[in-house]
Amino acid sequence: MTPRRFERPPTTQETVLDELRRRIRTGELKPGAPIRQNTLADDLGVSRFPLREGLRVLEGEGQVVYERHRGYSVAQLDVDDLVEIFRIRLLLETAAVQSAMDHVTPDLLNRLSAALKDLEQRRAEGDIPGAAEANWRLLSTLYGASGRPRLTRLIRILWDAADPYRWLYFNEPSLQRVAEKQYREILVAVEHRDADRVVELLQEHRDHVVATVRAVLGRTDAVSAVDHEALDVTTASEANVDGKV
Repeated sequence: MTPRRFERPPTTQETVLDELRRRIRTGELKPGAPIRQNTLADDLGVSRFPLREGLRVLEGEGQVVYERHRGYSVAQLDVDDLVEIFRIRLLLETAAVQSAMDHVTPDLLNRLSAALKDLEQRRAEGDIPGAAEANWRLLSTLYGASGRPRLTRLIRILWDAADPYRWLYFNEPSLQRVAEKQYREILVAVEHRDADRVVELLQEHRDHVVATVRAVLGRTDAVSAVDHEALDVTTASEANVDGKV
């Protein structure tokens, strides 16, 4: 009899961190928006300790920022920041793809196809968190075939760092249709073990993301200015309540 595999349940901090990521990824917590720790802790049904620890993790990733006397807020979007993230990802993902081509199997191709099918279905349903999760599952399956787990973990850190931008391009149907077409082409290239083509298609996808985010941000500049004005009138009492401990 095969022994039951023990699965450690997620901690409260991990659960809170996942929820914070989800809210940032979907735009529920919008760029520049203040994070009211007391209100958010009550909403999540947790104490402020796991929430504060989750915010510190996101601060280290650049997804939220802390200002003295004002507390935490979601980081403002900056196309140059996204470009920097993607440039580093290009280096790491190229190495992962090159290594993965030596380990292409029918099982790998089946798992990539299943992830892409899930991505397409969730996008069609408007399930942004689900689509993002399926998107990462597709990519991590490919990079994981490299047999270099540290490399895959580094890529995941950069993937998470782009969460504040993700709600923008997951809400752009035209980008998603192009991305899904590129992923289908990537699967064909993987089947033929064509690392150069896979890298080229991944870069085309990143370029399209940057162009889309740049265009969306251009349409939302006026809204961002209003958000800044709202932040400027944050009361001292709120800032003290939500201050860093």
